[in-house]
Amino acid sequence: MRMHKRFLVAIPIILIVLVVIPFLIPMGAYVSNAEQVAADILKVPVKVGGLRIALLPTPRLNITNLVIGSDDELTVEDVAVLPALTSLFSETKVISSLKVRRPIIKQSVLDIVSNLEGDGSANEDSGGIMIRKIVISDVQFIWEGINIPEFNINLTLSPDNRPDSALVTTTDGKVEIKLLPESGSRKIYLSAHDWTLPVGPPLYVGQLDGEMKWMEERLEVQHLDMELYGGVVNILATLGWQKNWMLDGKLNAADIEVEKPVAMMSSSTQLSGRLNSEGRFQSVSKEPGKLLEQLQADFRFKVMGGVLDGFDLAKAAALLGTRGGLEGQTRFDTLTGVLNVSGKQYHLRDLDIVSGLLKATGDVKVRPNKQLGGQVKVEIKKGATLAAIPLQVSGTTEKPLLLPTKAALAGAAAGTAVLGPGVGTSLGIQAVDKLKGLFGNKEE
Repeated sequence: MRMHKRFLVAIPIILIVLVVIPFLIPMGAYVSNAEQVAADILKVPVKVGGLRIALLPTPRLNITNLVIGSDDELTVEDVAVLPALTSLFSETKVISSLKVRRPIIKQSVLDIVSNLEGDGSANEDSGGIMIRKIVISDVQFIWEGINIPEFNINLTLSPDNRPDSALVTTTDGKVEIKLLPESGSRKIYLSAHDWTLPVGPPLYVGQLDGEMKWMEERLEVQHLDMELYGGVVNILATLGWQKNWMLDGKLNAADIEVEKPVAMMSSSTQLSGRLNSEGRFQSVSKEPGKLLEQLQADFRFKVMGGVLDGFDLAKAAALLGTRGGLEGQTRFDTLTGVLNVSGKQYHLRDLDIVSGLLKATGDVKVRPNKQLGGQVKVEIKKGATLAAIPLQVSGTTEKPLLLPTKAALAGAAAGTAVLGPGVGTSLGIQAVDKLKGLFGNKEE
């Protein structure tokens, strides 16, 4: 009975000792050494706010306020290292779990990663350590032009410290990514709902489903299907990183209602209708963060049963005035063309608008500063076919201008003076247009 009482008294004493001992060990002397070792491996400054050993609930090493990089490229609130006790006296030390809380990652961390890939010293220095599991919570990215929501990662690793399986979920529960092992590769399954794309215009995705194959030097997007504004977008692509970062793929869109997406790009000129499109895209860059800047793409499109709001093409062509058709709207049966993307510059070519008695063709460029340039020819039928009136496109995406070209105004004035309004005006414009066709069009 006396032994039993002693045992009951000893238990809380042992627990107290296990809690207190870590605070009695002077870890301050090890902090500077740890910082130096990490800095030698990563080739950038490393700061450790605190280092402490804890024995409960399981033995672990706690690192607090970790800062990596001269510009705080990566900061971590807390890291808990849980070793496998049976490996402490083995040549290879095993970390049963590595728990990372609230890391904040800047885009410039890519420079640190690229230096490690070229050096290879990090892999050599970690050769005696095997990590079984990594749990990261509340990850935040601070990248210009990319709005990535906070997310959590649960990752298991192979004996050579490579990702074996993983589960990534956003903290709002809208996105889930699964990584599963497959012979010679990894399969990635992506699903999302009620989600806004983090890159480019904030497009709303009702539902997303994707399947990818991750191999040593490339990622194959086997299918990526999105429900987008009442329609569907399908993407097939390959992302490689053997020498440079290379992206290549194709896109198909069906029955997309374009009014809301177009309104995100321009508040003054809006377009409605149902969009169908298909095309290819590709990009090559030394850095993954600059793939969008180097994007080259051609998409053939067709918009059906829509309205071009802010432009009255019929009025602009008929009046040959100075208001440029900026008031009103143009209803059309079909609008077709090709969208060429070159980095941040867009070129709408082979445009063709059909609307009852009106037909328009043209080419328009949108420069990186959102300046517009190009020409649209409008043809209106009133009994006999009239001349195609050339209209100059200028201004910006927010304040576009659509005015008759100087040559069209000069031809209209000359024809009117000789033969009178109506037929004379039309013939004058036709004559100028044919002369420009013979000698080249230098008018922007």
